[in-house]
Formats: sequence, C-alpha cells, structure tokens
Amino acid sequence: MPAHSEFVAQFDAALRGGVLPLGLTARHAEEVERRFAVYRNNVAVGLTGALATRFPVIQRLVGEAFFAAMARLYAETDRPKTPILHEWGEGFASFLQGFPPLAAYPYLGDVARIEYARGRAFHAADALPVDPARLASADPDRVRLTLHPSVTLLALSHPAVSIWARNQPGRESQPLATGPETALILRDASFAVPVHAVGPGDAALLRALQAGEPLSIAAAAAQRTEVGHDPQAMLVMLMRAGAIVDVRE
Repeated sequence: MPAHSEFVAQFDAALRGGVLPLGLTARHAEEVERRFAVYRNNVAVGLTGALATRFPVIQRLVGEAFFAAMARLYAETDRPKTPILHEWGEGFASFLQGFPPLAAYPYLGDVARIEYARGRAFHAADALPVDPARLASADPDRVRLTLHPSVTLLALSHPAVSIWARNQPGRESQPLATGPETALILRDASFAVPVHAVGPGDAALLRALQAGEPLSIAAAAAQRTEVGHDPQAMLVMLMRAGAIVDVRE
C-alpha cells in the first residue's frame, strides 16, 4: 500500500478523472470503476452546489447550466483546502476573469469578490458593539475606533455593487452606476450582510480607522480625498449596525 500522503494524492487525481488509486476493492473487481464513478460524480455535484450557494448572483447572471459546467472546471483547479466549505472559493473571482468564454463580462470577477466577502463577513468572529456614550464623550484627536471583524472594503474596477444590488429579489429596476465602485460590506446587528457603495471620502475614512489612526486623522484623510466630507453619517451608520466594537484613547 502507498503512504497516506501518496494515497491522498492518487485519490484526488482519481476524483478528477485520473487512474484509480491502488487498494480500492469491491465484491466484484469489475465494479470498482463503476462504484468510484458514482463517488466522483457525487463530489463534483456537491462542490458545484457549494459554489452556487456561495455565488448566487454569478449563477443568476450566467445561468444555472453554464454555472454548473463552469463550477466543475473551477473545482478541478482549486480544491477546498479544508472541510469547511464556506472558506472555499477565494480564487473564483480570478478564475472568472481568466475564463475565456466570459471575456466579454469583465465585471463578473468583481461581483464574485463581493459575494465571497459577504460570506466571510457573515462568518466573522462575534464582537459586542461599543456603548455609544463612549464615542460621544471621546476626544476625536486621541480616540481610535475598532471596527467589527466583518467590516470589509473592496475597491472594484466596475460598478459591481450596483450589479449585485440589481440582482437581489425585488430590486431588478434599480439603476446601474457607471464606473468603478467601492463596496463596504459588514454584518449588522441583525446578522444581515448588506453591501453599500461608498464614496471616496468614506472609503478613506474607513481605511484610516482600520489602520488604527485617531478619528481626527481619519477625518482629515477623508477631507483630503473628498473636499467637504463629513464623517458623521458614516459613523452613525456604523454605530447603528453595531460595527464599532471598541473605543481607545
């Protein structure tokens, strides 16, 4: 018998259509290939279903049949690294960008990044929101805000937030933006995971806060990026979502 690592490699190769690994048996020798083919198909179907669950908007945009065929190809090149399937699919956006049949739809990679980030945000570690009174009484020149682990900013090359939003139930008539967008993704207090398109000032503010800058420095960075920017609306939104989890001076 081969070593365990060698057997795992052979087994994985067989799942992708290669030669069956040594050591597989059945009551009748001629049944081995047929029985393994059932297992191979079940794995492919399971991975395709997992990918469709993680990327429902991509499936909606390309159609179920096309998605299923494409997902099988992706699964052959990027296997899950752990049994936790919600961690799988980080490379799907890059796969879409390099998939020749989708060359005319370059925005699909950005939409996939949004969907993957939403999954990561939903499963992010728990953290209790800070008491709003602590922020109200803090010195903005010294205070540093810790944002919830789910808070994610994505700088996108296409209007992917608008495309993602337009493919949500009941929002089909939402207008599409033009040009690149920046997505703010977080898990709010109700465990919903909204996607917001944010302007350059808000994006600069959030990046500075995530980098550990004091609130006044973060606000100044936003002002430099977007003249006249007021951080209050974004801070209120974060507070209401439970996305500010610590205040330090």
